[in-house]
Amino acid sequence: MSETADPALGALRALGEQLDRTMAELTQARARVAELERLRAGGTSWHAIVEREDRPLIVEALTRALDDLGAVGGRFRREEARALQREQVSITRIGKLFGVSRQRVSAILSDSR
Repeated sequence: MSETADPALGALRALGEQLDRTMAELTQARARVAELERLRAGGTSWHAIVEREDRPLIVEALTRALDDLGAVGGRFRREEARALQREQVSITRIGKLFGVSRQRVSAILSDSR
């Protein structure tokens, strides 16, 4: 089935691709954590560590990775809710499936992003 015919499928594929990118970014961040631990254990000051750390800083990289994942995950959630609605699933039932209130489902469905 094409992504045009099934927008939720396109959003799911985008989520999978973003998960791959996020996992790679988190793997790099984990390696940087180990390096920072090694430097600190060796007596390097925090000031020297942060001053020498490559950009983006580890916290910047984590924030970006989680923000990107949240945005793509949100798109999938919206498209999945819309797909369920097209299949005549009630808003109340979608809320139960998603673990949120029916009011939250209404907000998700009305989000125009």
